Amino acid sequence: MARRRTIKRSVKTFSLLLALALAAPSHSQSYNPAAHTDPINLTPQVRDAFEHFYDLDYEGALSRFEAVQRANPQSVIATGNILLTLVFRELYRQDLLDTTYYAHDSFLTSKRNVPVPPPIRDRIESLTNQAVALADQQIKANPNDANAYFARGYARGMHAAFITLVDHSYVAAARQGLASRNDSEATLKIDPDYADAKMAMGIQQFAVASLPRLVRMLVGIAGVGGNKEKGLDLLRESAAHGIVTPIESRTALSLFLRHDARYAEAIAVQKGLADQYPRDYLFRLEVANLTKDSGNGPGAITLYNAILADAKKPGYFIEPRLHMTYFGLADTQRGQNQIAAAAQNYIKAAAQPTCSDWIRRRAQLNAGEMFDLLHKREEATKQYELASAGGGDQSQSDAAHRYLKTPYTGK
Repeated sequence: MARRRTIKRSVKTFSLLLALALAAPSHSQSYNPAAHTDPINLTPQVRDAFEHFYDLDYEGALSRFEAVQRANPQSVIATGNILLTLVFRELYRQDLLDTTYYAHDSFLTSKRNVPVPPPIRDRIESLTNQAVALADQQIKANPNDANAYFARGYARGMHAAFITLVDHSYVAAARQGLASRNDSEATLKIDPDYADAKMAMGIQQFAVASLPRLVRMLVGIAGVGGNKEKGLDLLRESAAHGIVTPIESRTALSLFLRHDARYAEAIAVQKGLADQYPRDYLFRLEVANLTKDSGNGPGAITLYNAILADAKKPGYFIEPRLHMTYFGLADTQRGQNQIAAAAQNYIKAAAQPTCSDWIRRRAQLNAGEMFDLLHKREEATKQYELASAGGGDQSQSDAAHRYLKTPYTGK
């Protein structure tokens, strides 16, 4: 039974790493990246749409990508960019893009229900099928169409991320991720300098290297090799030379370095992203999260407070989900034994209008624990009652009921 649980968790870890992702040898000076991508990726309209996407202006990005797709209805990558935007907009709204909440085993074992509105889910499925069907047609017409292979793998990778984080379909996502890698391999066989295709391969190399052989067999990827350092190098190369995937590759690189507790390297990568896109709320938040996890509590507190200060500037961030910052700040203060401050910031997290029920109840439970440590039993009880109230998310209910009976002691 213990072995079965270990295998199941390994499958989940693999799929999660695969989903969330995002000094290799340099190309010669004659290398021209524009020769190794679909020309549509170089148009001002697409570049402008991505600028909005990386500022988390999903609505602005979506309208621009849709205009590009209407003008290029046979473009697989144009369809894939709409899919990308819809998937990440929904993951953001569902609080699934802050790695604080999925970097540990508690996320993997969570039975959290993610209520995606049916019209959004239907459109994501439709766009995935549309992109794959278009690519299939183009590959059939021209088996050496590197752009079609890449774009098909791109769409499959986005869909794998969605079903992993939303539906917890770990085995299905692992297999779809493998299909994405196969498309990337096919791209590179046709064009060895197609740098964007190296992202999916890098993610797979790193993730598969973390799996026991038996687990590879169970998810249907027996015989697929993996090497962590090779995976990181592939991500560095796609980050340095890709046209479509450089930001995603750096994001995946940071995630994997964090996974292996290489915090200084991860912070350097993530800070580069935050400096490039200072109004990307998630990039800024991740620098603070990594600083916290590296053991630099005071530094993390400073960074969280800087995010909150910038959020007060009108229009600085687009729809910042500030409960994430308050929750991370509270967690850090808790680790620094600033119990009273942590309690108040957990309450602020729960009070944010953007807060999902899943995180709200976690914040309420944690606030109750802090009040118990402060010997404020009445306030603790109030928070536990909120965390265990009927309806909505029930993931904190058992712990809350336990502490309603017996105060939390920090053990």
